Amino acid sequence: MDPHKFSAEDKKLIRKIQGDLPLSLIPFEGVARQLGWEEKELLKRVRRFIRRGRIRRFGAILRHQKAGYQGNAMVVWKVPENQISRITRAMIAFPAVSHCYLRPSLPQWPFNLYTMVHGPGARDCRLIAQQLSKETGLKDYQLLFSKREHKKSSMRYFK
Repeated sequence: MDPHKFSAEDKKLIRKIQGDLPLSLIPFEGVARQLGWEEKELLKRVRRFIRRGRIRRFGAILRHQKAGYQGNAMVVWKVPENQISRITRAMIAFPAVSHCYLRPSLPQWPFNLYTMVHGPGARDCRLIAQQLSKETGLKDYQLLFSKREHKKSSMRYFK
């Protein structure tokens, strides 16, 4: 994103929506009020950003530990190139998978598909990985459990 292609008003809006939105049934109304705008104007600008590809999506981050999910693991998979599309579709359809990324494999690290799974504990994550393995037929995988979360935040484009 070229920061010079945004008006001062655009930057004001981005500063307000790039982080956490208010916990409210109508979060954009509160943001609009903070900006001194009408909610309709704010939503019109957001829709314009979406149409122009400047915003891809709004996402919610569930703090899984606070929701009772103490277990989380990155499951890394070795997926043959000709099966990536089928395997990826199966993985993303699984409710316990929160993230799914395809990355290049390396000679010393043959894994190319990464899925993040969450469960009440580590045992649950192992069971989820086993279910994914059974569903997809993939046998070559490893679970990488988180030891500590160092940072979890939204991207900041304008300060």
